Amino acid sequence: MNPRDGSMHPDAIAKAAAQASTLAHALPYLRRYAGATVVVKYGGHAMGDETLAVMFASDIALLKQVGINPVVIHGGGPQINDMLKRLAIQSTFIDGLRVTDEAMVEVVEMVLAGTVNKHVAGLINRAGALAVGICGKDGGLIRARKLQRTVIDPDSHIERALDLGFVGEPEHIDVRLIHALTGAGLIPVIAPVGVGADGQTYNINADTVAGAIAGALGAMRLLMLTDVAGVLDTSKALIPELTLDQAAAGIASGMISGGMIPKVECCADAVRQGVGGAVILDGRIPHVCLLELFTEGGIGTMVVT
Repeated sequence: MNPRDGSMHPDAIAKAAAQASTLAHALPYLRRYAGATVVVKYGGHAMGDETLAVMFASDIALLKQVGINPVVIHGGGPQINDMLKRLAIQSTFIDGLRVTDEAMVEVVEMVLAGTVNKHVAGLINRAGALAVGICGKDGGLIRARKLQRTVIDPDSHIERALDLGFVGEPEHIDVRLIHALTGAGLIPVIAPVGVGADGQTYNINADTVAGAIAGALGAMRLLMLTDVAGVLDTSKALIPELTLDQAAAGIASGMISGGMIPKVECCADAVRQGVGGAVILDGRIPHVCLLELFTEGGIGTMVVT
């Protein structure tokens, strides 16, 4: 360690002053979130870029170290696709949801609850925190049921049931395991796999799981990392905040469309369950979670009551 000889270079002093200023500006937000639960859905491009993945892990570790309780739910669609290709298993999607037969659900569980889950937890551990990788089947965390969907046949215009196989949705969230882990100073990293009352494994959309867990925990924030800046208006400008009524109106008018609809609906459901605010963020931005939590106004679209 160098002695304190008072010979710090002016450039080094300026850099240190900037770092001190950043910490000072972050202090009110650190106080705001002290002891709070923040649920983060991690996926998309940020998950596939190793540099962004390392940054994400360091940010999650930092949140824990400053007294916040982060809970991470991750996706893994590209990783599942890669494994299915290696195994020569064909994959089909309907309305953005993967049709999951018995053979495929085994692959989904292997990839999500195995390879991906342990990789994400490992990154956070290497960043200096203690993360534990689990899935919804552990400790009865996610009791699931078969997802029930209907579609309108384009030819006959008759409504029919849609069978997606072993694709599920959360029926009940038991948060005791999460509380046990966070209370022991650990960070839960959760794979979106659930189990039915009959023991059947179900593949569940990670956004849906994140919203359900955030609601069950009464989280202060739900952060949904995506590959877009947030919800955009008709002129393609970011909308910083949406009330539940504004979100519903945006969907009805077509301003909110395509893949953004289920994300906004997931955020709205979480807010209705008591989450303080649900934010759609661009996960491609370095340190996006810190920028959202520790700056005035944040950088994504927040859905509120």
